[in-house]
Amino acid sequence: MRKLLLSAIVFTALASCKDDDNKMNNQDINYAKLPQEFPFSKLTTINGVDVINGGFGSGAAAHPTRKGEFYVITDRGPNTDYLNGKKFPAPNFTPTIMHFKINAEGNIEVIKYIKLKNPSGQPITGLPNPAGMGSTGETAYDSSGNVLGTDNYGLDSESIVAAADGTFWVSDEYGPHIVHYNAEGVELERISPIGVNTGPRKLPAVLAKRRANRGMEGLCITPDGKMLVGTIQSTMYVPTKTLATNTTLTRIVTFDIATGQTKQYLYKQNGGASDSVCDITAISSTEFLVIERDGNFGSQGGTKKVYRINFAGASDVNGTDIAAVDGMKINNKALEQSTWDEITNAGIKPVSKVLAVDLVAKLGYEHDKFEGIVYLGNNKLAVFNDDDFGILDDGNGNPKAKILPKTRKVDQGTMYVVDIQ
Repeated sequence: MRKLLLSAIVFTALASCKDDDNKMNNQDINYAKLPQEFPFSKLTTINGVDVINGGFGSGAAAHPTRKGEFYVITDRGPNTDYLNGKKFPAPNFTPTIMHFKINAEGNIEVIKYIKLKNPSGQPITGLPNPAGMGSTGETAYDSSGNVLGTDNYGLDSESIVAAADGTFWVSDEYGPHIVHYNAEGVELERISPIGVNTGPRKLPAVLAKRRANRGMEGLCITPDGKMLVGTIQSTMYVPTKTLATNTTLTRIVTFDIATGQTKQYLYKQNGGASDSVCDITAISSTEFLVIERDGNFGSQGGTKKVYRINFAGASDVNGTDIAAVDGMKINNKALEQSTWDEITNAGIKPVSKVLAVDLVAKLGYEHDKFEGIVYLGNNKLAVFNDDDFGILDDGNGNPKAKILPKTRKVDQGTMYVVDIQ
């Protein structure tokens, strides 16, 4: 009898705790204090210019079970254009995930920083990959112009997925790669196009023809946790830079986590070759939200829009041979060589799209690099920017402070929440 009574008490207590947890998980999060900037420290100073230890906002994801908690990720680190590559003022910088929450007061509270590591558990860098392992042909230099090396496991990370098992999937602009990391940021698997020597499971070979610094910009997971969906930032150079004349065509790739099977879909940009298709977030297994933006500040006439897209009725353009370096062809031409009329006449349909929100019109959005989104449900969207570590290129490969033209503040990673259509 005593055992039965004790069991009943324990069961009641556990049930009560579970009910409390559910109430906490389902309560409304206070977003009223947003927008808010992320905290940062100083990373280094070059010629009197502070490089901030920021960069969080290249991609974003919600915690898979805890409402009001998020992950944001940096890219490869601070860099400026120089000769045939990039200067890296902090060459030992490690791409990093920041886990944070909106606390009871409605403020951003950092929970943890997770540095990305190679399979041996050593921190990686954002330096380019060597030939054969995802090289873009870029050369890395230090701030004095000396040539730096490469990193087999280096990553130009751009977006992040937080999986239900506590692991992370990260998209990259080098390979392009999709990399699986454990909860502590240690690499488990690197999935790359056929021909890139990183692992047995492969993406279609054609994706290796991404433009340098325009690889896999966005990544999300379907709500059932079964499929990764990645966006290529801009028109790829298929078959070559000169012949890739359809500058509004880019691609979306899906990857079945269990089977490794892929599909590809076409996406028609509203802008031109300099515009970007950035982050993606899932509404359902076929409906998604994607970013389209240009490189201008929002307060200077920049384009910062989110479109609601749907795969229903869209054509899979993977083709019969995913090892084909130029992918599917029509009329003996690569898709990037073909006009939209030619693509339509071949019976190929891109994903459908409708405008969900224009951030400049809705918020007066000031930032240039609108790069992270998370769908919160109920037609609410969390929005994040890449602050470029507070620097811009001065035109000579040296950093200058990245000043927002309207507020005259140094750009800093900021979270907004906005209603969408």
